[in-house]
Amino acid sequence: MAPQVVSSPFLKPFFLKMPLSVASSRRQRRHTLPASEFRNLTPQDAISVFEIEREAFISVSGECPLTLDEVLSFLGQCPELSMGWFEEGQLVAFIIGSGWDKEKLKQEALTTHVPDSPTVHIHVLSVHRHCRQQGKGSILLWRYLQYLRCLPGLRRALLVCEEFLVPFYQKAGFKEKGPSAITVAALTFTEMEYQLGGLAYARRNSGC
Repeated sequence: MAPQVVSSPFLKPFFLKMPLSVASSRRQRRHTLPASEFRNLTPQDAISVFEIEREAFISVSGECPLTLDEVLSFLGQCPELSMGWFEEGQLVAFIIGSGWDKEKLKQEALTTHVPDSPTVHIHVLSVHRHCRQQGKGSILLWRYLQYLRCLPGLRRALLVCEEFLVPFYQKAGFKEKGPSAITVAALTFTEMEYQLGGLAYARRNSGC
C-alpha cells in the first residue's frame, strides 16, 4: 500500500495576495492552480526536488546532500516528514527529513529512515535559484517546524550544516550541539538541534 500524505492545518493551501486585476482575470479560468501552497512531497516530485538541489549545492560545495535514488527512497518511506512550497504548481522550495533514533547523528543517518522515532533528521532545505534572497527558506523552515509539532511522538529535529549556515539555523531556534561525526568528502559540519516543545499549546492553537 502506498504511504499516505499527512493532512495538517499547516499544509492547507496558503494563498498569496495578488493585485485585483490579476486575481480577476484568473477567476475567469476554470482550472486555476493555487497561487501558493505548502504540502508533503511525493515520489512524483522527486525530479523537481533533485534538480533544485543539484543546482543549489553543486555550485557551492560540489556535493548534493541526497542522490536522486535517496530522494525517491525518503519520499517513498516518509513523505510525512517532507514539505514543499509550490507556486502556480511549480516547486520553489522544499525540506526533506527522515526518522532517527539516536542521541546524535551518525554517518548512516544520511541514508537511513527509522520509523516511529522521536527525532527528525532534516537532510536538506533548498530554494530554487530564481526565488532566493526573498526569505523563502526562513518561511518554509518555520512552517515545517510548526507542522512537526503536530505529528505525534516527535520531540526534536536534528541537522548538520556548514559553519557559515549556523547563524541562519540559530535564528530559527536551533541550538549548536558541537562538531558532527558526519563528513562528506572534505566537508565537516556542525550539528544543530531544535526542541519540539509545547505540543499541547501548538495543537490547541493550530487545530491539530
